[in-house]
Amino acid sequence: MNYEVILLRYGELSLKSTYVRKYFESMLQRNIKKALQLENIPHNIRSEPGRIYLITADISKCVEILPRIFGIVSFSPALQTTSAMDDISRNALRLVNNKLTKQKSFAIRPTRVGSHPFSSQEVAVRIGNDLVNATQARVNLTHPDIELFIEIRDKRSFLFTEKIHGVGGLPSGTQGRMISLIENPSSLLATWYLMRRGCNVIIVNTKKSNEHAIQPFLRHWYADAETIFVDPTTDEFYQNINTIASQNECDALVTGHTLEEPVSSLSTIAYLKKTCNLPILCPLIALTSEEIQQQCRKRGILT
Repeated sequence: MNYEVILLRYGELSLKSTYVRKYFESMLQRNIKKALQLENIPHNIRSEPGRIYLITADISKCVEILPRIFGIVSFSPALQTTSAMDDISRNALRLVNNKLTKQKSFAIRPTRVGSHPFSSQEVAVRIGNDLVNATQARVNLTHPDIELFIEIRDKRSFLFTEKIHGVGGLPSGTQGRMISLIENPSSLLATWYLMRRGCNVIIVNTKKSNEHAIQPFLRHWYADAETIFVDPTTDEFYQNINTIASQNECDALVTGHTLEEPVSSLSTIAYLKKTCNLPILCPLIALTSEEIQQQCRKRGILT
C-alpha cells in the first residue's frame, strides 16, 4: 500500500495550556525535522490541534525513525481523502483490498472532528456494508482480524489500519538541562529516562571505554548531548563536575547507581549530595541488574 501521510499523536502535551502546548508542539516538530534531515529524508510537516501530519515519500524509513523521537505516543501511516462518503468508501476498499477476505472479520472505528451531514455511526454502517458487499468478510466489533480507523477532520479524512507505538514522554528541549554522570554503559539508561522527560543532558564520561556505547546511544535517539571526559581519579573531580554544571546552567545531576551495587556506590551518592551544588537524581535506584540489562537492550544501549 502506498500510504500518503503519517498521522502523529502526542499524549500529555494536549493537557498543557494553549501557550505551553503550542511551544511543545513546535519543539516536537523541530525534533522530527532534525531527525529526518539527519537521515536525508525529504518531508513536509503541518499540524492542527491534536495532530501532526508528516508528508513524505519514504514512509517505510520514517516508520523506523519515529519510535526514537521523544514526545510521539503513536503514529499511523494513512491514506488521505475528502470527507465525502463516496471518497471514504472508495479508499477504504483500496486500503483493505489485499488484507480482507471472506475468511476474516473487521471493525470500523470512525471518529469525527467538525461539522458533517452524517454521524460517526452512519459512517460505520455505510463503509461496513460496502466492505461486506465487496469482500464477503464478517463484521466483528469485539475481536476483529482487521480494524479500519477512519478519522474525519473537517473536509479531510484519513484511513489507516494500525497504530504504531512511539516512545512517548515529552519533546527533547522542553524541560531543564541535566548533567549525567556516566561511569559505565548502563548509566546511559538513567540518562535515557531524563531525556524521555524532555531534558537536555550534558554527559560527563569517567571512562574512555564508555565511548563505544555513548556515541551510538546518542545517534540512536537523535540527541545532541555534549560529552565531556572528566578523570575521576583526580582530587578536582567533584569540583570539575560543579564547574561544568554551573557553566551549563544545569538543574540536577543524574547517576546510574542502584541499591544492588556495593556499599561504596551508595557512599558515592551520599558524597555527591554533600559536594555538588545540585539535586542528585537516581532513576535506576530500585531496578535490579537483570531489569537494567533488559531495558538497556530495549533502548539500544551497548553494554
